Amino acid sequence: MYFISAVLVPFYIEWGGIQFSQILFLNAWFMFWNFLLEIPTGTIADFLGRKVSVTMGCIIAVIGIMVYVSYPNFIIFLTAEVIFAVSYTLLSGADEALIYDSLKVIKQTHISKNVFSKMESFKLTGIVVGAVAGSVIAKIYGLRMTLLLQAIPITIACLVSLTFKEPRISEKKLTMSFHTYKKILSDGVKYFWGNRILKILTLDMVIVFAFAWIIIWFYQALLKSAGIDIAYFGIVHGFMCLAQIFIISNFIRLEQWLGAKRRLLFLGAFITGIFYILLSVTHFAPLVITAIILSAGFGLSRGPLFSNYMNKHIPSDKRATVLSTTSMLRTFSIVIVNITAGILADWSIPNTLMILGIAIIIFSLLSKIKEEHLID
Repeated sequence: MYFISAVLVPFYIEWGGIQFSQILFLNAWFMFWNFLLEIPTGTIADFLGRKVSVTMGCIIAVIGIMVYVSYPNFIIFLTAEVIFAVSYTLLSGADEALIYDSLKVIKQTHISKNVFSKMESFKLTGIVVGAVAGSVIAKIYGLRMTLLLQAIPITIACLVSLTFKEPRISEKKLTMSFHTYKKILSDGVKYFWGNRILKILTLDMVIVFAFAWIIIWFYQALLKSAGIDIAYFGIVHGFMCLAQIFIISNFIRLEQWLGAKRRLLFLGAFITGIFYILLSVTHFAPLVITAIILSAGFGLSRGPLFSNYMNKHIPSDKRATVLSTTSMLRTFSIVIVNITAGILADWSIPNTLMILGIAIIIFSLLSKIKEEHLID
């Protein structure tokens, strides 16, 4: 429930007193620290336990909020972004590892696709609800209070995490040595780089996701070019999330309809590319809105599928570290694509979307994923 997502830019400009270029730098700074911290913090989950990692992530997020709202200053914002990166990376990988190993203990890993899909749907629902609530909070109580109140859902999440039971298969003892930590880190990374299937799945996941992620940054400019009033931007954002929820909720039906799991992964990428090309050549409002919603729906919803398939190829003692390795690569790809797309966007947003659309289509056609890689 990200209250601040609906008013993030006004928060920075009006309360924070910084320029738009500094906002983009803050985002790049956050991604950079995610990249550096993903594997070390993922290893903490394999070292101390997934429950500990998730709880620590929530606590540190609250600290990050308190630092952020302490005073409107760019240096303070940079410091808070590092704290948020620590929090995010402690949660990243650990939550999925906790879920999958719990399913493994009760011998229910065959339903992991459904579970990961529901997890993503709940997250997206929280984003929609949080954005709407955040707009109301900002209007009544102000921008600073919107971020400050973000501590409430995070604190609730922390309390919920304390009720979790660490799966026996992943329990760790706090007396483990630093040498053991380094060995877990080294073994997890080596396992990933030595597993061809994991690398193929990760490459497809991170490249398409990084390209699809661009719609989040471009959609407002596209709506404005189509003559759509800013009052409707939030509604379009909500429908982008709802489209993802709908597609995620129907993964199994779509796979059955298409006759193969690989075809669904291909379709998600291919359709995103087609709609990017459509967005590059039209300003007709209904088409622009439709293309934005569907490109986000198909392009950004593939994550739970990959979480399901990749977990099948990872041993429990290395799960969080390996998942954090894949997350690190995804973060790195987003940084590279964002920087490149930003430079291209200064030249032309339509031409940038045309290039990205063609690139996604070509990549989807050349993907090396095989049906036998996709185990349920």
